[in-house]
Amino acid sequence: MPDSVSLDPVDLHILRLLQNDARTTYRELAAEVGVAPSTCLDRVARLRRAGVILGHQLRLDPAKLGRGLEALLLVQMRPHRRELIGPFVDRVRALPESRALFHLTGPDDYLVRVAVADMTDLQRLVLDEFTSRREVARVDTRLIFQQWECGPLLPPSAPPPRTASAT
Repeated sequence: MPDSVSLDPVDLHILRLLQNDARTTYRELAAEVGVAPSTCLDRVARLRRAGVILGHQLRLDPAKLGRGLEALLLVQMRPHRRELIGPFVDRVRALPESRALFHLTGPDDYLVRVAVADMTDLQRLVLDEFTSRREVARVDTRLIFQQWECGPLLPPSAPPPRTASAT
């Protein structure tokens, strides 16, 4: 599968609408985009098959579920070897507090976003689930005060046509 997919203006319009509300019906999408509902259904199915649309997610508010403190954990592993990566990643992904995990370049090997109940819970998580592992050399913790959603994630617009300039 190629890295990028060719998208026309109708595809982009569909994606913008779905990014704003993934529950939009095909009938509503079709009316907004100006195509028949069957055409809209076919286009969305093609976007799924091409891997452009990866799925639909339910977003939950961690604070309303008793996990009002979020933090970023920068994790440094020693040694940072392939045979340790798989089990570490599996373990972190299985933790109910884990929200996202990134494998990085630079001095830190991983960035883990976590949601916990409070500082005591964060301390327990860091000590019991991270620094207690032999391969974890260091955990640097950053509290998240506030966050903002960004996007939408759509391909950049085509560059404007080049015009000849007079010299």
